[in-house]
Amino acid sequence: MILVMDIGNTNIKTALFSGAELVQSWRIATNLSSTSDEYGIIMEGMFQHTGHQTSVVEGIMISSVVPTVNFTIEHMCRDFFGVEPAFVVPGIKTGINILYENPRELGSDRICNAVAASALYGSPCIYIDFGSATSFGAISRRGDFLGGCICTGVRLSQEAVVKGTSKLPHFEMVIPDKIIARTTITNLQSGLLYGYVGQVNYIVAQMREEMGEPYAKVVATGGFAHLIAQRSEVIDHIDGLLTLKGIRMVYEKNRDPHAQETTRAV
Repeated sequence: MILVMDIGNTNIKTALFSGAELVQSWRIATNLSSTSDEYGIIMEGMFQHTGHQTSVVEGIMISSVVPTVNFTIEHMCRDFFGVEPAFVVPGIKTGINILYENPRELGSDRICNAVAASALYGSPCIYIDFGSATSFGAISRRGDFLGGCICTGVRLSQEAVVKGTSKLPHFEMVIPDKIIARTTITNLQSGLLYGYVGQVNYIVAQMREEMGEPYAKVVATGGFAHLIAQRSEVIDHIDGLLTLKGIRMVYEKNRDPHAQETTRAV
């Protein structure tokens, strides 16, 4: 089986695949102060809780946007899984043409989202990843990654409005029934979330126009995808595991068919 990891600023998303079939997925907090042993014990516990042994892992592929934690996770993979992990890095085979001015600047998670969105939902398409930051990516009819844009994430926007003011309280992420709200809490919910819906709708419309693809499918992933999709009419599909599926696809494209017997460390 293959273990894939998506290391983000807030969470580390992991999934165990048997071929293309998802066996199990987990999510743990990204903690820069955690040691490789601490991460390993958490991972080992999650495997055991779902009735799996770490020994079933034959290969590991990692996408990371937090370079400072990579060394720790790399050691954890060796010590607890006996596997040398591979990372999604510039130059790796992806099967898509990246039309970035400098492809090395493109985050590995965005590459994996583009790979999965195109393969699973067809081209042309647009993906939206609602993470700590919200990233948009456009894939052409030919399957080329055209580029995109990055916005402040929903949670970061919430924290900014609360921390940046002296009287505004913390509030739950719920979209009110009406945009004209009559309490401070619902005013905050309405302004942030309806504003975000409007931002998504506008960006998608502009991307479709620039692509010349008015019916390009839109695939959403990330923690706030379901929330925003409640009011946004442009989101066609929600796939919470889009990035992890893309990492697995990149692993398969770079897999050495003669290395299966030597994958595990001695």
